[in-house]
Amino acid sequence: MAKEVSLALKVGDPAPAFSAVATDGSTISLAGLKGRHVILYFYPRDDTPGCTKEACAFRDAYADFQSRGAVVLGVSTDPVKAHVKFTEKFSLPFPLLADESKAIVQAYGVWGEKSFLGKTYLGTNRVTFHIGPDGRIAHVWPKVKPEVHAAEVLAALA
Repeated sequence: MAKEVSLALKVGDPAPAFSAVATDGSTISLAGLKGRHVILYFYPRDDTPGCTKEACAFRDAYADFQSRGAVVLGVSTDPVKAHVKFTEKFSLPFPLLADESKAIVQAYGVWGEKSFLGKTYLGTNRVTFHIGPDGRIAHVWPKVKPEVHAAEVLAALA
């Protein structure tokens, strides 16, 4: 069961600015996407079961996101090299952003305490933000089920 994260950012808030290196080596910034719908999805680790299901669901619906004028960006604290392997292995058509410094996960409030097999640790919580063309948060999904999440996000863009 997906755990709901308590977030400081709410619908209507200005989305925190970000800039990060993408899978293709380019730098992507929120400022460079102004005027577009941005789907910014945070996930824990490349090539793990839940993260793979979520990424592949976004991949499979990617044409539908494009037809609605939306940009899909995945963000984790993994390095670009891991993102490239993950992208190639699963033919992901959208950029993954490397946030090794944890600046983006912290700005969006998705870095926090997690637990697995009775152990508590810090990591990236699975949360998605829809940033509207005006640069404000239009929707937040703090509780994500990887298999059906892309469809939920797509429905909200309709």
